[in-house]
Parts: sequence; structure tokens; C-alpha cells
Amino acid sequence: MKFETLMLRGLFLACLAVCALIFGAMLTITPASVPLAHSNSIGAMLLAAPSSCALPADGVMCPLIAGVPSLNG
Repeated sequence: MKFETLMLRGLFLACLAVCALIFGAMLTITPASVPLAHSNSIGAMLLAAPSSCALPADGVMCPLIAGVPSLNG
């Protein structure tokens, strides 16, 4: 065989091995749980909530909440 053919077959086998390792890792990984799922506290949920309006600045107004400053000017 030519040298180039050997190199291409070696590269193919190396890529196949890397893909198999990545696929195996995706199948065996266990995702971490969300910390809010373990707490029953309303305070923990409110601390994780955003304090500002998440709407884009395209003329849409955010609802005003008493005691919270508005970013709409």
C-alpha cells in the first residue's frame, strides 16, 4: 500500500475511535440536578428569579412592580 492510503486509514480509525468515545460519554453521563428542585423555599426561588425586565427594548413595556425600579425610563 501507499503511504497516503495508510495515513488515511489511520486517520479514519482515529476519528472513528474519537466519535465512539464521545458517543459513549453522551450515553453514560448523568446530568446534575437543578439546585431549586431540592429546595421548597419561596425565598430561594425569588433569589434565582431575574430582578429586571427580560423583554427586548423594542417598545414593549415591562409591568411595574411596587418598590422595584423600572428600566424603561
